[in-house]
Amino acid sequence: RGYSGIDGGFFGSGEPQQEVTLTKPFYLGVYEVTNAQWKRVMGKVPRGRKNDDHPVENVTWNDAVEFCRKLSALPEEQEAGREYRLPTEAEWEYACRAGTITAFSFGDDESRLGEHAWFRDNSDGKCHPVGQKKPNPWGLYDMHGNVQEWCSDWYDDYPKGAVPDPLDSSLVARGGCWSSAARHCRSALRLRFVPSDRYDYLGFRLALSLSGSNPPEGGSERSEASDLKNPRWPSDMQTERGIEPVP
Repeated sequence: RGYSGIDGGFFGSGEPQQEVTLTKPFYLGVYEVTNAQWKRVMGKVPRGRKNDDHPVENVTWNDAVEFCRKLSALPEEQEAGREYRLPTEAEWEYACRAGTITAFSFGDDESRLGEHAWFRDNSDGKCHPVGQKKPNPWGLYDMHGNVQEWCSDWYDDYPKGAVPDPLDSSLVARGGCWSSAARHCRSALRLRFVPSDRYDYLGFRLALSLSGSNPPEGGSERSEASDLKNPRWPSDMQTERGIEPVP
């Protein structure tokens, strides 16, 4: 599975937008974590659709954190100094926006959403294999649809003024899903859940800090997300999908 390498920067977050600064670069999964990847780390897929190329769903926040812990504990990941985690809410929105200030990463026109996301109008009431729609400008897929994605943060209202590396205070999920109306697939949409919530529209993707770790094979610490194609993730989980660094 690929990661996109993303440099730090500032962007307008939320609605209304406020300036947020990310001071550290990071990697973010190009795709949502799939059932195949979940099975290789955790053994059994949670209830829901079992297709290997579908995003894992019906996972609680605690489940997702435990997956990150077990993946990071694999010998090859420890040897490489890689520690996987959920992205912060700010990292997620920064990567979703991919340098844009519009409602979606492709602009403001809701009629184009079907090119980029599985949502209520085109999903036939179910999730779909990852990576079938167009990626955002930084090469990340399914940010506006398919399944909503856990973040590491606790939910709180946005404070006023400019904020460096914000962490919120119920838990945050981001992104649209297969049952979302178009207006609920915007880059700025925030969702509130408790850690034990488990739904068939809720999954996650992985983040990886660059500091003190080697990027996944095929990766590098740079800001062009499209450069990192098909690294191994982790070493025994080779797929045709890649993880890339986020600019």
